Amino acid sequence: MNVPQTMKALVAYGKDDYRLVPDYPVPACGPDDILLKVEGCGICAGDIKCRHGAAMFWGDQMQPAWVHPPFIPGHEFVGTVAQLGENVKGFVPGERLAADQILPCWECRFCSNGHYWMCQPHKIFGFFEEANGGMAEYIRLPKGSVIHRVPLDMPLSDALLIEPYACSKHCVDRAQIGVEDIVVISGAGTLGLGMVTYARLRHPKKLIVLDMLDDRLEKASEFGADLVFNPGKVDVAAEIMKLTEGYGCDIYIEATGHPSSVTQGMQMIRKLGRFVEFSVFGEPTTLDWSIIGDRKELDVLGSHLSPYCFPFVIESISDGTLRTNGVLSRTFPLEQWQEAFECATGKHGDLKVAITF
Repeated sequence: MNVPQTMKALVAYGKDDYRLVPDYPVPACGPDDILLKVEGCGICAGDIKCRHGAAMFWGDQMQPAWVHPPFIPGHEFVGTVAQLGENVKGFVPGERLAADQILPCWECRFCSNGHYWMCQPHKIFGFFEEANGGMAEYIRLPKGSVIHRVPLDMPLSDALLIEPYACSKHCVDRAQIGVEDIVVISGAGTLGLGMVTYARLRHPKKLIVLDMLDDRLEKASEFGADLVFNPGKVDVAAEIMKLTEGYGCDIYIEATGHPSSVTQGMQMIRKLGRFVEFSVFGEPTTLDWSIIGDRKELDVLGSHLSPYCFPFVIESISDGTLRTNGVLSRTFPLEQWQEAFECATGKHGDLKVAITF
């Protein structure tokens, strides 16, 4: 494939300074690299919060900046091999690939003991100049990238859900759902729906989904939820207590990124229950921590990224085991990135929004 010298790219030069550049240099494909021609890239909640200056990305008085501008956003990408470095073996031009969003160092304590997704340097595609993301016509996969083949016949609308669904799978795995568990998933956006369709495979006693939007609750029911509730219309904690003889749910998965969902979960989870926090928050959450310790003795777990999850997700989307229909709401050309980012907030009712080339 003939690769041009320049490309269209969305570039973040600083906090609140994102620009469409029509002639950004195509990344050089070094001897150990793979250069992909990008087909599309989903917009993550993290991309939106980064664009709007969230402290976890740009730093504040409590934490240093994490991102390294200028960078090209986007870690939910899929593309085809345009160039291969001379030392790269096992891949051929034209193959369709995706990659874990983290670019591990493979040298730190975590990488050395198999926990590569917690890599100490923690370079993630789409937030670092040295690990530019997929909101451009080409992306370089450096040596050390965790790369996965994607079937050429998989519709792009499904392929763009691989990365978020892999994150959903890891979160549900962290929850350790058993067949006697009453499980509540708070949030039925793209990631919450990925959790629903995968959690259904774990055969919980009852799978309950919460969201403020009724159309998302309808989709959650379609994907396998036994019951759905809108916290804006009913007292969901009271409903869960009625269903559990006053004990509360066994497992609560927080997938909204809103502080009220955390306090809501702490109200409705039973003693000795398991609370899994997944979301990226745009603001601090205040909580009476005595609920976790003295009152309920809860297991509180985090969930980060998607280790070892891509192969299962790719296969299960391909064979229809994981439901995907209707999750990708809209796609936009890169030139309309501002509209795409606005729709990706969900304010217009969209689920997953992506940029395609």
